[in-house]
Amino acid sequence: MELYLDTADLEEIREIAAWGVLGGVTTNPTLVAKVFSAKGERLTEERLSAHLKAICELAGGPVSAEVTALEAQAMVEEGRRLAALHPHIVVKLPTTEEGLKACRALSAEGIRVNMTLIFSANQALLAARAGASYVSPFLGRVDDISWDGGELLREIVEMIQVQDLPVRVIAASIRHPRHVTEAALLGADIATMPHAVFKALLKHPLTDLGLKRFMEDWEKVKP
Repeated sequence: MELYLDTADLEEIREIAAWGVLGGVTTNPTLVAKVFSAKGERLTEERLSAHLKAICELAGGPVSAEVTALEAQAMVEEGRRLAALHPHIVVKLPTTEEGLKACRALSAEGIRVNMTLIFSANQALLAARAGASYVSPFLGRVDDISWDGGELLREIVEMIQVQDLPVRVIAASIRHPRHVTEAALLGADIATMPHAVFKALLKHPLTDLGLKRFMEDWEKVKP
């Protein structure tokens, strides 16, 4: 399973990329707005384009960039502009009627599409049939409504395998390290997570304690 960072923050991407484990990045309008708001900058088309290109260069792999249009033809036009920015760009579309139309049109042009906001296996099936390269079920948000995000992921992965659909599954809305473990065990192709969760994957108190003891013992005998 590949590990993606769910962010638009260049410093976060730079840090995790240096570990040598980053497979790609996913973004959305909320994450982009957060970055520009923190900098006190007004978002313009030019600034957004430059920022997405910078993300692509740091990520070294697929970068999902989401459209903000709601009507199919406008989604297609925006998706074309995004895809033209960098070879790593994957156009991210909402799983709606208009999104499916746009997905079919863009995928027919050879543009990779990530269908997002998926909360059922049927939505994933529709997205796959519309030509999506990726489907993104939201584990955490399903958990939030007292259902089982892991069960949703299991159904989607199994369905794709049984139907032999040419689409990759991105486990999204990852809230904690256990979600990552579950996604890997259930057969997700990719898990995308916030910076804090990515950092938490590495942390364990016994690792810290073991290293501390090793260094203390070494200090006693080192030349």
